[in-house]
Amino acid sequence: MSTRWLDDNEMTAWLRLAAVLELLPGVLDSQLRRDAELSHFDYFVLAMLSEAPKRTLRMTALAQQTNATLPRLSHVVKRLEDRSLVERFPCPEDARATNARLTATGWKKIKATAPGHVETVRQHVIDVLTPEQITQLTDITGAILEAVDPEGKLSSVYRR
Repeated sequence: MSTRWLDDNEMTAWLRLAAVLELLPGVLDSQLRRDAELSHFDYFVLAMLSEAPKRTLRMTALAQQTNATLPRLSHVVKRLEDRSLVERFPCPEDARATNARLTATGWKKIKATAPGHVETVRQHVIDVLTPEQITQLTDITGAILEAVDPEGKLSSVYRR
């Protein structure tokens, strides 16, 4: 099989995407650590719980929505529990399963943190694009997501 090398335009697009993938997580993480003492992943876990019915999800569902392994998620949820932001308890429908629920303190934290996070997203992504570019970005990321997530594991997060 012959290698299909990138042409100059493809290489430029790829290198720019790679740079965004490297730099943007650090920008988001820095703001959240500075303003809320949360990592971007901590915030993502809290946000997924905040949007769930009764602010509760099974750990397996939360792992799927955050694309985390259960051991990684368990470690993060333990840290959030230690800060009284999340609580775990046996699932009433299946005693073998564990639920995670956003606490009242966690709800206050996400409500206090969201405005700064949204402002950072606006400043570094949304506001630097035209409305037409936002539409193009939606289409472009949709196409890439279909390729990297063909089974739609994270579709509940990105299909809104």
